[in-house]
Amino acid sequence: MLSLSQRLDELPLTREHWRIVLLAGIGWMFDAMDVGLVAFVLVSLGRDWNLSRPELGLVASAGFLGMFLGALLAGRLADRYGRRTMFLANLLLYSLGTALCALAWNFPSLILFRFLTGIGLGGELPVAAALVSEFAPARHRGRMLVILESFWAYGWILAAVIGLLVVPQLPSWGWRVAFLIGALPALTAAYLRRQLPESPRYLDIAGRHTEAVAVLRRFEQAASMPPAEVTTTPAPPHPSFAQQFRALWSRQLLRRTVMLWLLWFGIVFAYYGVFTWLPSLLVERGLTVARSFTYVFITTLAQIPGYFSAAYLVDRWGRKPTLVTYLLGSALSAWLLGNAGTAPILVLWGCALSFFNLGAWGVVYTYTPELYPTTLRGFGSGAAASFGRIAGIIAPYLTPWLLTSGGFSQPAVFALFMAVFAVIAADVLLLGEETRGRPLEHVSPTPAQLAR
Repeated sequence: MLSLSQRLDELPLTREHWRIVLLAGIGWMFDAMDVGLVAFVLVSLGRDWNLSRPELGLVASAGFLGMFLGALLAGRLADRYGRRTMFLANLLLYSLGTALCALAWNFPSLILFRFLTGIGLGGELPVAAALVSEFAPARHRGRMLVILESFWAYGWILAAVIGLLVVPQLPSWGWRVAFLIGALPALTAAYLRRQLPESPRYLDIAGRHTEAVAVLRRFEQAASMPPAEVTTTPAPPHPSFAQQFRALWSRQLLRRTVMLWLLWFGIVFAYYGVFTWLPSLLVERGLTVARSFTYVFITTLAQIPGYFSAAYLVDRWGRKPTLVTYLLGSALSAWLLGNAGTAPILVLWGCALSFFNLGAWGVVYTYTPELYPTTLRGFGSGAAASFGRIAGIIAPYLTPWLLTSGGFSQPAVFALFMAVFAVIAADVLLLGEETRGRPLEHVSPTPAQLAR
C-alpha cells in the first residue's frame, strides 16, 4: 500500500495542480507589486517630503526588517497551523500595511507602516513555496515552483504600469495613490479562502488524515484515476522553536542550512541593492522620471523569459547546474550594466540582469523547501528567507551610502554586486546537492533520524 505522499508523487499533472499554482501565484504577484511600487515611488516621495537618499533607503529597509521577522514567524506558524492559513493571514496583513502607507502623515509613520507591510510580505513567499511544493509530483516539482515564482515578474510589471501611469501624473499624491492600489489584494482573500485547499502532506503529519485523503481524492478525480488506498503518517509531537532551530543545525542538515543561508543572503543583497534603486539611478544619469520608469518597465519584461527558461531547465539540467549558470550570468550582467555608457546599452544589460537574476530566484524558491522535511519545511524555508532579509535591510541603505559618503562610483557599486553573485554561485556549486526528480520524503531525513 502506498503512503499518501507516494500517491501524490505518482499522479500526473492536472488542472488542479495548475490551479494551485495560479491561486498561490496571485498572492505572489501582489507581493511583487508591493515591493516594486516602493522602487517606483521613491523618486516622487523624496521630492514630496524632501527626503535624502539615506532616508529613502530607510523606507525600503523598514520593509525588509519586517520581512525578516515575517519570514521567521510565518514559517514556524505554517508548520503549526497550516500553509493555507498563514498564506491568507499574510495576504491580509500586507494589504492592510500598504493601505496604511497611503495614509502616512510623516516619515516615522511611513517607516512603521512599511515595517508592518514587510511582516506580511516576508511570511507570504516561503509559505506559498512550501504549499506548492507539497502538492507537486516529484518529477514536475521544479517546473511548478519556477512558474509560481514567475508571477513575481507580473507583479513588477503591474508596479511599473502604475509607476508610469499614476506617479508622474500626480507629482504630490501619486505615491499615495500607488500604495492604495497596492492594498487591493485584500479583496481576493475571501475568494482564495474558498478555493485554495490545505496541503495534504501538512494535513497528514498534523493528524488530520480524513482531510488529507479528501484533498488527495480531488486530485485523483482530476487525473481520472481511481481512488487508491493509502497509509497515513502518525502525527509527530509539535516541536518547540528551540527544537526546530537545533534541527536546522543538526549533523544531517548542517551543510544544507549553511548553503541556503549564504545563498539567500547574497541573492537578496544583490537583487534589492540593484532593483530598489534602479529608477533613481537612471534619473541620476540624466533621464526624466517617466523615461527612467519606461526603461525599468522594459527590463522588467525580461524577467518573464528568464523564469520560463529556468522552468524548462530546472527539471532537465537539475537544480545545481541551472542555479549556478543563472547566478554567473547575473554576475556578468551586473558588471556590464554598471559600465553601460548609453541608454540602449543600459537597457540591454538591464534586461540581461533581469533575465538571469529572476531565473535564479525561480530556482532558489524551488530548491529551498525541497531540502527540509515536511515537519521543518515551513520553518526551514522561512529561516533561510529571514536570514536573507537581513541583507534586504542592509542593501537599500548601503547602495546610496556607497554612492555618497562612501565615494563609490556606479560601476564600482555594480562590481560589488557582481562579486556577490559569483560568491553565492560558488556556494551552491561546492555545498549544494541535487534534488531533481527525487520525492520530498527521500531528499530529507525523517524526524526519527533527526532526533538521533
